[in-house]
Amino acid sequence: MNVDTETIKQTLSVATEDLIHAREPAGYWQGRLSSSALATATAVFALSMANENKHKLLINFGLDWLSKNQNVDGGWGDSVISVSNLPTTMLCWAAFAAAQNPSCYKDTVAKAELWIAERAGSLKPESLIEAVNLQYGNDRTFSAPILTMCALTGRLGEGRRAWSKIKALPFELAVCPHQLFKWLRLPVVSYALPALIAVGQVNYHKNRPANLLVRLVRGLTKRKTLKVLQKIQPAAGGFLEAVPLTSFVVMSLIGAGESDNCVVSKGIEFICNSVRADGSWPIDTNLTTWLTTLSINALSVSSNFKDILLPDERKSIQEWLLSQQYRRPHPYTYAPPGGWAWTDLPGGVPDTDDTAGALIALRNLDLIDGRVIDAAKNGIKWLLGLQNKDGGFPTFCRGRLNLPFDRSAPDLTAHAINAMAVWRDKFSNQLGCRINQSIKKGIKYLANVQNDNGTWIPLWFGNESTPNQENPVYGTSRVLTGLQTLSQSQFQGCAGMMDKAVGWLLSAQNTDGGWGGAKAVESSIEETALAVDALAGSLNIRGDNERLQLSTEKTEHALWRGVGRLVEKTERGTKLQPAPIGLYFAKLWYFEELYPAIFTISALNKTQRILCHSESRRAGKESHHNGA
Repeated sequence: MNVDTETIKQTLSVATEDLIHAREPAGYWQGRLSSSALATATAVFALSMANENKHKLLINFGLDWLSKNQNVDGGWGDSVISVSNLPTTMLCWAAFAAAQNPSCYKDTVAKAELWIAERAGSLKPESLIEAVNLQYGNDRTFSAPILTMCALTGRLGEGRRAWSKIKALPFELAVCPHQLFKWLRLPVVSYALPALIAVGQVNYHKNRPANLLVRLVRGLTKRKTLKVLQKIQPAAGGFLEAVPLTSFVVMSLIGAGESDNCVVSKGIEFICNSVRADGSWPIDTNLTTWLTTLSINALSVSSNFKDILLPDERKSIQEWLLSQQYRRPHPYTYAPPGGWAWTDLPGGVPDTDDTAGALIALRNLDLIDGRVIDAAKNGIKWLLGLQNKDGGFPTFCRGRLNLPFDRSAPDLTAHAINAMAVWRDKFSNQLGCRINQSIKKGIKYLANVQNDNGTWIPLWFGNESTPNQENPVYGTSRVLTGLQTLSQSQFQGCAGMMDKAVGWLLSAQNTDGGWGGAKAVESSIEETALAVDALAGSLNIRGDNERLQLSTEKTEHALWRGVGRLVEKTERGTKLQPAPIGLYFAKLWYFEELYPAIFTISALNKTQRILCHSESRRAGKESHHNGA
C-alpha cells in the first residue's frame, strides 16, 4: 500500500488519541492483559481446594469460561487467540475435576483428553509426566507445579503412586542465605522461590523421600521455609501479582496440610479479587509501570510531545514514576534500592527492563530537577550492580546462569545500554566512567550473542508460529533501537552489528510489507511497528555515521512498504488488534491491548521525523538553487 504524508499523519493522530484516552485518571496507563485459560484453570482449582462451597459461584463461572473458550481442536492456548499447547491443556483438563456437576462438561473433557492423548501418547501418568518433563528439561519452575496440580486432581492416579514419579523440589534450600542462591544451581528460576517452597512441601507431604538424610533435613526445615514464604508474600497476597503462581502456592499448601496457614488465606483473597466479570483470570494484575514508560517513550518522539502532554500532565506522571522506585531492599529477590518493577502493586519485583524504561521516560519527560537526577543516579547504579560478568544484563538477579530465564538477554542489555546512554551527559564524574565501561561491556556481549544471520533473540517476547517459538524480529529491532542512541565514535564496534541486523530485517520483510516474528511468519501490528521503528531509527542516524554501509535506498524502500502495511493493518489507526507475542514467566503467552497503539505511535513518530528532515533538505536545496 502506497501512503502519503497526510495518511501517515492521520494514522498517527488517531492512534495517539486512542492511547491518550486509555490513560487512567491519575495519568498513568494500566492497559489490559489478555484473559488466560491457564490462570483461570489454576485459580478455579485453588478455590475448590480451599472451600468449594464458599467459592462455588467463582468456580462455576471459571469452568464455564474455560468450556466456552476451548479451541476447536480440543485444547487450550494461554490466551484466547493462542494455539493449543500441552501444559495449558493439561491444567484446564485437571481443573474440570473441580466440577460439582461433571456431566455439564462431559464433551469438553472428552475433547481435551483426545487432544492430550495425541500429543503425550496416552493419558497414562507415565506418559503425561514424561511429556511435561520433555518440554521443560532441567527447568522445573513450571513442570513441577503443572504435575503437582494434575496429581492433586487425581489425573495422575491415586495415593502415593500419583507422586512417586514427580521430581521433588528441594524446598529446604530456601533457608540458605540468599547470597548462596547463585551457587546452588536451583532447579527453579530466581522469581520462583514461592513455588520451590510450597510445591516442594506438598511433594514431601505426599511422598516422603526414601533417603533418610534428605527426609530428616526436609522435616527440620519445613517450618522455617514456611516462615520464609510468609515473609516474602506481598501485602495483597499475590506473589508477583501472578494468579498462576499464587494459585500453585495455595493449592500446594492445602495439599500439604497447611490450609490454616495465613499464606493460604491471603492468597485466596488475592485470587478472588483478581477475577474478571466474565469469570476468567489474567496471568498478572497489570503491567502499569511498563506500559506507562513505553507510552511516554513512544509519545516523546513526536515533535509535538509537549502539546500532547502538557507540563502539569507530565509532572504528574513524573511524580508517579518517582514514587514507584524502590527505596529499600526487596524482600523477595533481595535486590538493593534503585530499581523499578513492571507494576505499581506490592507484588512487583524490580527488574532490568522496567528500570531501563523508567530511566528513559524520566529523561524524555524533560522536567529534570535534583530529585530526578538522584533517582536517575540510583537507577543507573542499580543497573550497574546487576550486570553479569559476560557483559549482559539479566532480568532480576546477577550471576544466576543456571536456567535460561535467569541469564543475560540481548533485549534487556540493549535497553539498559539505552537508559545509561541517555543520562550519560549528566554524570561526568566517576559514575560517568562506570557508565562508559558498562556500555562497552554490553556492546561486547551483544556482539558475542548476535547470530550469524544478524539477529538477536529476546527473552520476554516470542511468536508461536516461529521455530522454537522465538521472535528474532522483536529482539533484533529492540537491540537496534537501543544501539541507535550511542555515539558511534565513542562506542566503536556497533556499526558492523547494526548493518547485519538491518540487513536481516530487510530480508525478513513479508510480501505484504509487514513483519511477523521471523521470515514468512504472518505479519502483526506489533512486529511490523517494531521493525519500522528500528529501520526509521537507522535512517535517522545514517547521515551522521559513514560506517553504516547498508544501502539507504533499500532501507527506505523497506521502511515505506512497512509503513504502508502498518497503516493498512491498523485501518489508519482505528483497528489496533493485539497479537500474543508477549512471554510471561515460564514461557506463558499473553497479549496486551495497548501494545499495538504504543508500538505504532513510536514507529510513525520516527517516520515523521524522516519526512521532516527530507522536507528540510529539499527546502534547503531549493533555497540554494534560487539564490544561485
